[in-house]
Amino acid sequence: MTRTKPVTGQRTTRQRSAIADLLTQTDDFLSAQQLHDLLVARGDSIGLTTVYRNLQALVDAGQVDAIWDGSGETRYRHCSDDHHHHLVCRACGTTVEVQAEPVERWAASIAESHGFHDISHTVEIFGICSPCTGERADDD
Repeated sequence: MTRTKPVTGQRTTRQRSAIADLLTQTDDFLSAQQLHDLLVARGDSIGLTTVYRNLQALVDAGQVDAIWDGSGETRYRHCSDDHHHHLVCRACGTTVEVQAEPVERWAASIAESHGFHDISHTVEIFGICSPCTGERADDD
């Protein structure tokens, strides 16, 4: 079982550990409802409100990434500690973490030109992955 770091100022609960552990077992972003359904299916006793509350605590602690998928739903994924961006398939939800130095330089340049300091940003690129379009990735 994967152990998670304690959320600053909060104790790690059984429910929070179960959510974090489940997120480490998938590469895809999942909604709170999907996580709740998976937890209940594996025998965990947990309410949907508890899932939402613990997901927010994990996001606030920087242990989980959250993206809004454009349909009104927020999806969650345990991600690496390094700053990164995501390519997300709108059809199947497959997600790829990407490093994007040109994006980093652009964000720093734009912030500097407007007098902003201590900046942060997120970039999610949504599209359809090659398997969902029936194409091979090397056909570009």
